[in-house]
Amino acid sequence: MGRDSVKSGRATMRSRPSLKVAELFASIQGESSFAGMPSAFIRLAGCNLRCRYCDTSYAWEDGKEMEIEEIAARITKMGQYLVCVTGGEPLLQQGTKRLATMLLRQGHEVLVETNGSLPINILPARVRKIVDVKTPGSGEGGSFLRANLADMSSCDELKFVLTGRSDFDWSLRFIQRNRLEGRLKMLMSPAYGLLEAATLAGWIIRAAMPLRLNVQLHKILWGADARGV
Repeated sequence: MGRDSVKSGRATMRSRPSLKVAELFASIQGESSFAGMPSAFIRLAGCNLRCRYCDTSYAWEDGKEMEIEEIAARITKMGQYLVCVTGGEPLLQQGTKRLATMLLRQGHEVLVETNGSLPINILPARVRKIVDVKTPGSGEGGSFLRANLADMSSCDELKFVLTGRSDFDWSLRFIQRNRLEGRLKMLMSPAYGLLEAATLAGWIIRAAMPLRLNVQLHKILWGADARGV
């Protein structure tokens, strides 16, 4: 083999699609309408927001560079049907679409959790999108890309993380203004350490709207500071 062929082969290896990964693990899905189901998790590194209650700040930066094929292979070895791609913010990385497509072709049910600030229409239609709408109490209010609403189906879910009553009332106005009742699954999440789940449950009952209480099941099971769960 000549030098040019060797160089070409090395260049091909270097150019294989990759992603920066914060962690890979198998656990119980802690949130969304899939809560309680066993799942493989791909936490990608990098985030464009800095929410005041963020519990994964270790994924804001850095991450380990991994080839997409390697990620998919490791997920397959975990033996889980459900796969959740989260972050950080997974849509910051161009390879996320390719990863999701590969996982779907391997027969997985794929969830992508996104902070709602970037276009979700790059994702394959079969991906279940779990999309945050950042409330004022998050410190990142106004970051939501409203065009995303047009790209969501009845299989997708909107999530509102609430720090108090004002966030809850703001969320209800958002839902009503955008006529979302009956169109999308809507998750109401108490920000850990800032709002009691029982208090939020009472508000949901009195609101008499199709809202789902969304507690972080993994924190109940393994504690607030546990990683890789």
